[in-house]
Amino acid sequence: MNSTPYPARPARISLAVRDSSTMLRRNLLHVRRYPSLTLNLLLTPVMLLLLFVYVFGEVMSAGIGGGGADRSDYIAYLVPGLLLMTIGSTTIGTAVSVSMDMAEGIIARFRTMAVHRGAVLIGHVVGSVLQSVVSVALVGAVAVAIGFRSTDATALEWLAAFGLVALFALALTWIAVGMGLSSPNAEAASNSAMPLILLPLVSSAFIPADTMPGWFRPVAEYQPFTPAIETLRGLLLGTGIGHNGWLAVAWCLGLAVLGHLWSASLFRRDPR
Repeated sequence: MNSTPYPARPARISLAVRDSSTMLRRNLLHVRRYPSLTLNLLLTPVMLLLLFVYVFGEVMSAGIGGGGADRSDYIAYLVPGLLLMTIGSTTIGTAVSVSMDMAEGIIARFRTMAVHRGAVLIGHVVGSVLQSVVSVALVGAVAVAIGFRSTDATALEWLAAFGLVALFALALTWIAVGMGLSSPNAEAASNSAMPLILLPLVSSAFIPADTMPGWFRPVAEYQPFTPAIETLRGLLLGTGIGHNGWLAVAWCLGLAVLGHLWSASLFRRDPR
């Protein structure tokens, strides 16, 4: 009997890991060579942080604290939402990068090579998650510089907060990859991914959802950013989390699975 033409399962796993590592290194080099896109996307949450703290901070803190709060209270309230908004902003670059690879025929070329099929997408996803975590750390450093403090969080809560950030970045990245694969060019990919940065604007990132008009409140409450923001806020500041923790995890897992299935389906199609 002829031996099977396919490698044994351990060998296939080893090849997949090797090819995924190569693709990850390629994407990280691409970010290093073209940092302007990342910097432009990173500036949005930083500018919003400075704007809301130094321009609207006094008014917003008075509204949230019932008139007895100061600017530092609003900084503490604002930062968790801006950290997750940073992830949405960063993943727009992922959608653009994937679309550029498709439009320029790079992915089509990889299809003709002895490269594990999933390695191309995995390289984009892992690279984007790492980039998102670094971006969150940079925005967090700016927040600390202007007065944000999380003195009550335990080591376990910090670990849970990091896990939530990474899981949220993974979920949004898979959605962004699908948007990039479905877009005909980089401009369309950037436009289709804009909800990833606009949704935080209609969440509890800047003001509590229960202070919004009744007709608008469900939009803020029943979307992925609000439960994730409230969970991160609870972990870092000691506020109540309630059912938001389970909702945040469910949203992250659901979006990650949906994005993966969507991206894999698009990737299996014939190249453009």
